[in-house]
Amino acid sequence: VIGLMASTVGPAAQALATNLGVNLTILDVGWPASAAIAFGSTIGAVIIPVGILVNMLLLWSGLTRTFNIDLWNFWHFALVGALVGAVTDNFWIGIAAAAVHMVIVLALADLSAPMIQKYFNFPDISFPHGTSAPYILFAIPFNWVFDRIPGFRNLKADPQTIEKRFGVFGESMILGLVLGIIIGLAGFGFDNPPEDSIAISLAAVLLLLPRMVSILMEGLIPVSDSAREFVQKRFPGRKFYIGLDTAIAVGQPAVLATSLVLVPVTVLIAIALAPAGNQVLPLVDLATLPFIVAMMVPIFRGNIVRSVIGGAIVIGIGLFIATATAPQFTAIAEASGFSDNQGSQLISSLVDGANPLTGLFFGVANLGGWTIA
Repeated sequence: VIGLMASTVGPAAQALATNLGVNLTILDVGWPASAAIAFGSTIGAVIIPVGILVNMLLLWSGLTRTFNIDLWNFWHFALVGALVGAVTDNFWIGIAAAAVHMVIVLALADLSAPMIQKYFNFPDISFPHGTSAPYILFAIPFNWVFDRIPGFRNLKADPQTIEKRFGVFGESMILGLVLGIIIGLAGFGFDNPPEDSIAISLAAVLLLLPRMVSILMEGLIPVSDSAREFVQKRFPGRKFYIGLDTAIAVGQPAVLATSLVLVPVTVLIAIALAPAGNQVLPLVDLATLPFIVAMMVPIFRGNIVRSVIGGAIVIGIGLFIATATAPQFTAIAEASGFSDNQGSQLISSLVDGANPLTGLFFGVANLGGWTIA
């Protein structure tokens, strides 16, 4: 379903940039390519045993409550480790960076777990997800500021309030339909416009994604229960969270609605920031905007207006990070055997290329290997 969204909005975003005469030279290849690059790197070859060891040591020492069973998403740690290893030209510093990255993400998962559990009604679950977790560091201060703006702090814009006020036009599926028409017209205009197919596709995404997530949850519950028994048997008397992929949260109405509004906003931000130095054209990872905002939405208490504003700010910052890291990102992609069929074009992604933790580790690595310590 995420793939359907990517194939729908990507071409429209590219057409909009072309229509506005903006030449953004760094291609967003998306998270599937990023994951392949990460696991294809030298750090990726050992990241799963390293990650499990780090998690077990932190559980044993009592420094984390999260037992991360989301092994697939260890690729986020591998990608950061590969970037640092490439910058410092040192495999072991890359491994250290991957381990430190995992420690930070586990800490953020622990910090946000009470809010996540209350908002999504997921008992004993946390999200040690490299895409989503870093953004709570922005959402918490943003929400503090929003709560202190007269008038704005009283604005109710959660899906339930919107649906109650606007009736059928407040439903997420109708929102997908309307945004699809707008995105189609913005990208392709009125000459042979495909906005009807874009509108139907985005409406379908908002209908299908929550149902797909419910099926995913059915499969994850027995795995989660088994993981809980595993840690409770080895660490009796202690409370634990089971670390899962944020995918189980992206079907929530406020997350989906925020993400859909952010699709055209993200493209326009990328175009507007081109004179300031941004060179990244958001394409494939426009479909992963739900993952970027999924852990911000509970902090904003489901308020879509707050979530869109907060999301727009972090994405704007992230585009500069993705631009700065693109040469190294492209270099590790080539080293891992990835080919984008774009010749010598630089590549990046919104998911990890624009991630604030990626920017932090990249900046630290450029100061010298000792700074990882």
